[in-house]
Amino acid sequence: MSKGEETKEKIIKQAAELFNQHGYAGSSISDIMRVTQLQKGGIYNHFKSKDQLAVEAFDYAIALIKQHYRTAWKNKHHAIERLKAIINAFRDYTDNPPIPGGCPLLNTAIESDDAHPLLRERAQQAMNSWRDLFGLIIAKGIQRGEIRPNVDADEVATIIIATLEGSVMMSKLYGDPIHIARAINHLNHYLETNL
Repeated sequence: MSKGEETKEKIIKQAAELFNQHGYAGSSISDIMRVTQLQKGGIYNHFKSKDQLAVEAFDYAIALIKQHYRTAWKNKHHAIERLKAIINAFRDYTDNPPIPGGCPLLNTAIESDDAHPLLRERAQQAMNSWRDLFGLIIAKGIQRGEIRPNVDADEVATIIIATLEGSVMMSKLYGDPIHIARAINHLNHYLETNL
């Protein structure tokens, strides 16, 4: 990897953490310069705009989250075990998150709702990918006889994602992981009794 590529990766990583903690709108170019210890020209040498940096930083953050899930369910073979592994991966979100600041998908989806169409589109793509993952796990589980054939995968994905993201928000708001723990316990019970 060249020096320029290393510098670009460093900028993306540090900007991803900054944006995830302070938001895109709440992070100025001066803030980016401060966390990267680079001058404006050093940043714009790698990115044509703050928008481009924001998109690449979001993609980086989502890649970390995806790796976190893959690690959690990599040795699980049963569909319910895989779903539980993804859900249980959220236990660390308050004390040891994959990226500081909570869930980048939740943070970006809320911030970009009307203000930043490109980030909103990226957040939708990331959400679709997550929903598709649940759908694939459930479809394979149905095919193998591990999940009831009449289970609606999209409904299950909505319930899991909305519950987890809401619990992350509450735990961040109150500084208390109990909300994530309650959501995880509820979802594990839901999977055992409804699928």
